[in-house]
Amino acid sequence: MITGLGAIDFSTIGKSSGLGNSGTTGPGTAAGAADAAGSFASVMADLATNAVDTLQQAEQLSVQGMQGQADTREVVDAVMSAEQALTAAVAIRDKIVSAYMEVSRMQI
Repeated sequence: MITGLGAIDFSTIGKSSGLGNSGTTGPGTAAGAADAAGSFASVMADLATNAVDTLQQAEQLSVQGMQGQADTREVVDAVMSAEQALTAAVAIRDKIVSAYMEVSRMQI
């Protein structure tokens, strides 16, 4: 789905909650930052997967509607849901690109 990231191990995402640990991981530590980055990647992957599933479901219902196998209301609901998911995905993409551009303009 996402290319150019290299080998990323997503199997450890969300495994440690950070509660009751010996205090070696937290928001201020490098391990805590890695946990937060993993959580962000996981959330973004889930959002992308859900958006793609919604778009595919709308496409299938649209085809069924053209064949007379689906109710018009169901087709409209699915298409509107897909439009909303696509709009949200584009807005999230725009915010990520904007944040990246802002960080790249920072002077070190």
